[in-house]
Amino acid sequence: MSRARQPPLVTGISPKEGTAWTKVTIRGENLGTGPADLIGLSICGHNCLLTAEWMSASKIVCRVGPAKDDKGEIIVTTKSAGLGTSTVSFKLFRQERIGILEQSAVWVDEMNYYDMRTDRNKGISPLSLRPSNPLGIDIDKGKIPQSDMEMTFPGMSGDFTSENFSATWYLMENHSGSSFEHLKSAASNLKKQATKKNEGSLAYVKGGLSTFFEAQDALAAIHQRLESDGTERVEGSMTQRLENILNRASDTADTLFQEVLGRKDKADSTRNALNVLQRFKFLFNLPLNIERNIQKGDYDVVINDYEKAKSLFDNAEVPVFKKVYAEVETRICSLRSLLLEKLLQTPSTLHDQKRYIRYLSDLHAPGDPAWQCIYAQHKWILQLMQNCRDEFISGQRVGVGLLDLEGDSRPLALGRLGHTASLKRGGSLRTPRPSTWRSETPQQVQFVEKLSDVVIGQLPNFWKLWISYVNGSLFSETGEKSGQVEKSKKNARQRQNDFKKMIEEVTNRLVKLIRGALLPTTLPQGELNLYGGWENKTELTGAWLTQIIHTVRSCHDALSAMEIPNDLLQVIQDLLLELRVHCLMVSLLHTTEDVKRLAEKEDWVVDNEGITSLPSQFEQCTVLMLQSLREPLEVKPGEINVLQLDQVQDQVTELSVSIMKVFINCLDQLSTKTDGDIDASHNIAVDLSSPDRFTAVQEGFCPTSEQRLLIILSNCQYLERRTFLNLADHFEKHGFTGTEKITRVSVDAVRELDRKLFEAYIERRADPIAGSLEPGICAGYFDWRDCQTPTGVRNYLKEALVNIITVHAEVFTVSKDLVPRVISKIVESVADEMSRLMQCVSLFSKNGALQARLEICTLRDAIVGYLNSESNQSFNLALDALPQLQSGADTKLLEQLMDKFTSSMQLQLTCFHPSSVQPVKR
Repeated sequence: MSRARQPPLVTGISPKEGTAWTKVTIRGENLGTGPADLIGLSICGHNCLLTAEWMSASKIVCRVGPAKDDKGEIIVTTKSAGLGTSTVSFKLFRQERIGILEQSAVWVDEMNYYDMRTDRNKGISPLSLRPSNPLGIDIDKGKIPQSDMEMTFPGMSGDFTSENFSATWYLMENHSGSSFEHLKSAASNLKKQATKKNEGSLAYVKGGLSTFFEAQDALAAIHQRLESDGTERVEGSMTQRLENILNRASDTADTLFQEVLGRKDKADSTRNALNVLQRFKFLFNLPLNIERNIQKGDYDVVINDYEKAKSLFDNAEVPVFKKVYAEVETRICSLRSLLLEKLLQTPSTLHDQKRYIRYLSDLHAPGDPAWQCIYAQHKWILQLMQNCRDEFISGQRVGVGLLDLEGDSRPLALGRLGHTASLKRGGSLRTPRPSTWRSETPQQVQFVEKLSDVVIGQLPNFWKLWISYVNGSLFSETGEKSGQVEKSKKNARQRQNDFKKMIEEVTNRLVKLIRGALLPTTLPQGELNLYGGWENKTELTGAWLTQIIHTVRSCHDALSAMEIPNDLLQVIQDLLLELRVHCLMVSLLHTTEDVKRLAEKEDWVVDNEGITSLPSQFEQCTVLMLQSLREPLEVKPGEINVLQLDQVQDQVTELSVSIMKVFINCLDQLSTKTDGDIDASHNIAVDLSSPDRFTAVQEGFCPTSEQRLLIILSNCQYLERRTFLNLADHFEKHGFTGTEKITRVSVDAVRELDRKLFEAYIERRADPIAGSLEPGICAGYFDWRDCQTPTGVRNYLKEALVNIITVHAEVFTVSKDLVPRVISKIVESVADEMSRLMQCVSLFSKNGALQARLEICTLRDAIVGYLNSESNQSFNLALDALPQLQSGADTKLLEQLMDKFTSSMQLQLTCFHPSSVQPVKR
């Protein structure tokens, strides 16, 4: 069993430091059994396997790559022993990039590229200049195992780039199947390669022999000519001509020297003039220096030089000085014009404006540059505001789409509620929006935000410029010394009213532009063309108006923070008040429209209390509207509570009442709504064995007209008992003052609807039952004066009870709470009809009286749980119209027949005992 190999260990590297692509020699232990065994090599964290050349188990040669780390270990990884370690490190130097025309002390070794993809397992490094197939013949791999080769040639390698290269190993491994002729051809190829390598440098020399010979001939000719001229003095020779030239130069120099001595006095006088020019060179150079400094923007240098020149040469009498100083004044006049142009240029920062004003002040510019700048800024701000409106009106800004893909531009609270399949009471008021819902800001909202940004962005600097103008901080020390600060303060005091009018004009323009976009009816007719033009834009909802109110409030707060007097901002406060009132009214009106569409969302699915989701949707729609009004109704410092205005109170109360009435009207319309799929021939007297008649109302269920009446009745009771009280709490919580009136009118309206619907249902159900009594009594030519001894209750009474039970089941299926009210009214109608029929009989026989008493008592006892004072009175009148029983036998027979009926109808009569019936769970 072979021992496991020790992991590679690097114990030395040479050199230990260098730049990228430095060739290094790595030494250590267990560095692999061959090139194929080496699978990983990293220096300073950079993978150097591509340039690695395995020499032996203790030596590897490679080049260092451009690693990220400046210093790091050398890690060797082999197949046989895995990941190794290192006891030394290599330091990598960072070298600057070298251009193509720059010299470098680094010799870049040119390497033949070796494609490692062709044969990775051979491990041949691109450092080797030898070809991958040195013999130049086809490689014929043998089938000798690698382990056998290692045992046969211990310590050797078949890699011809290795120090321990074995030619026998290489031939056995790569050419074991090659013929002798092929091997002879391979030997010839090796000789040719060696010859070409030796002839490389010699060929370079042979190619440049002609150039070398020409250069040698030229140098020999020059040398020969110099030797001949140096030994013989021949006329016209090179040395003779040079001597003549030097002699003539000497004579000319002597002549010039004599002329200079002659002009000495003139030079002295010129020197004195030059001294004067040197003394006053500041003035003579000043025009050119001014021009240069203006081009460079060094206005402070120009001003300092000008002040110095003015103090020295302003009153000079020398003509040349006056001429130069006049040119300086001309340059300064041009500078004043340039600075004034830059000062009035827009847009400009406050820092630049102050700087240019100080420059003009120091240059003693005519007029009042600071006020001119304030006036220009004022006009520019007004123009920016008007341009903002014109851009939106003309359509230069991309219009935004509508919120509702079907044409309704308002983000309805109803629409958000409708995203849930079935909205139950008690759920969250904030339903999540679907992923496909996208809101795009209307143009009016974008316009107000853009307009506010313009005002907030420009007015603060405008105000600060005025404050600096008032306190004199626009001027430098030079201006203070010259008295310009006091002059500026005096001008500011005189122009306070003018500046106040400027601020008023800006705020009024802001308010009028917003009014034109949102409240055009509040503008005079003559100003609509200038500020209006939004008629074709999207109608805004309360939510967007709330966002606009927030934007205007932020603008007002920003202006207030600048300490602008409140009287100048009062127009914005007035606008905010009207926007808040408008938002309140729009929200209430839109909620009214939302409520009108609630009828379309009725699914007729009732809960255990017989209530559909409609009242809950109505309540949540109203609550969402109130929550959206939180910011418009909020009272900020300096604002008025809009709900305390008498006119607003009345309008809000009327609109709130209108919302309630609209919903009640929706219920009324739903109660009378007819569907084509409703079977008009459906009779109340259905077979009790039909299970469909008493099943719970399920989703997708289309109720009959009578079931609609019951469901709406149940909803009406819930509105009166819960919804209106909850909404009253919400109205009071949000500061509404007419809550009592809203609740009172709403309750009266829903009670009226309840009475109307209840009477309609009783008429449809009670009249057929009461009307069937008289025909049933007379069926079979029955005569009270001549009848047989009673044997039980007749069928007409059973049919009447079954019909009452059917109504009970119908009501109980919708709402258990409606059962006593409905059944009591039907029983009252039946009792009244029985009383009338008994009182109309002129004569009863003994058996007839007994039969009548049996039926009346049986009916009364069966529905005793739903008797009221009127029905009790009717039954008593009916019994009073009958003759009294004549014997105890008749009484006993009556009791026996009543017990018999009760036993036979026990199951059916169970529904008339409410305490024994549990509500149906759905």
